[in-house]
Amino acid sequence: MKTSDFDYHLPESSIAQTPAEPRDASRLLVLNRQNDTLEHKIFRDVVDYLQPNDLLILNQTRVIPARIFAKKETGGKVELLLLRRRDALTWESLVGGKGLRVGTKVQIENGPQAEILEILEGSERLIIFSEPIEPYFSKVGNVPLPPYIHEKLSDPERYQTVFAKEPGSAAAPTAGLHFTPQLLDQLKEKGVKVAYVTLHVGLDTFAPVTEDSPEEHKIHTEWCELSQETADLINQTRESGGRVIAVGTTSVRTLESAARKSSITNSVPFGDRQLLIEPFAGPTDIYILPGYQFKVVDVMITNFHLPKSTLIMLVSAFAGRERILFAYETAIKEGYRFYSFGDAMLIV
Repeated sequence: MKTSDFDYHLPESSIAQTPAEPRDASRLLVLNRQNDTLEHKIFRDVVDYLQPNDLLILNQTRVIPARIFAKKETGGKVELLLLRRRDALTWESLVGGKGLRVGTKVQIENGPQAEILEILEGSERLIIFSEPIEPYFSKVGNVPLPPYIHEKLSDPERYQTVFAKEPGSAAAPTAGLHFTPQLLDQLKEKGVKVAYVTLHVGLDTFAPVTEDSPEEHKIHTEWCELSQETADLINQTRESGGRVIAVGTTSVRTLESAARKSSITNSVPFGDRQLLIEPFAGPTDIYILPGYQFKVVDVMITNFHLPKSTLIMLVSAFAGRERILFAYETAIKEGYRFYSFGDAMLIV
């Protein structure tokens, strides 16, 4: 298996610059793994593919306005992109600017002071604020959009899911952006249950794998949580023969991380579908490559991912690499929109 096996050519015109309006009007490519078919639908048609007693898992993380501008004591401009909070005052951050060494202090306009504590990899730094930064987000923070989106977003809430609740992400769990409150109500009326997990998305989620072999890539770590309530709903669904439908790769990683932990504490065979899921909270570095045996996820809703990324590898593990690349090739030919504000896939 080589990293180049997960490469494909995407015309720049296929990268969505703005979200579909309304949210559920985006297109939906339905990939059926059993009969190798592709169907072209609208996202709201997802109701037709979900069944009573299915369980829809949504990531309720909320994107924080993590892009902050500051000035050095010398007057030089600095840009901070907060990635992960270590404690009340300390954050891992990407920094833009010159001479940002350990001990450098920067002042946020109308906000606290920050100091660089440690140089991490590349342009990442560990910084400490003089007071918690969160109360200043509304004044000094900007929602960070991915670098391939060049148009300014007229409404920052369009980069949040309608169920976003727990602040902490540097990027949106984009598969969830297609859902509207009305669509969720429709699903519930049909008998589909809905449960929530939290995984705070880091920007390195989108980073391409640069090593020749995917196995040599060091996977990023993200914080996630699966509650007792969600664990109970998953176990009930599996017991009654329903399907667990993960919305987005972040939900997949959370569910499979919980299963990995649960497999250690249960005597049930590792690959057994009846494996009981337990609550889980903490960092996860689960790396899902082709050959991985999924323990929880039966159906996946996901966007179209970047070439040579860990995310296209994850969906390839779920549906098969050749099947995914054929689906992507078809989507490009059919004019689907790709990446964060793009269209979606339903993999059954």
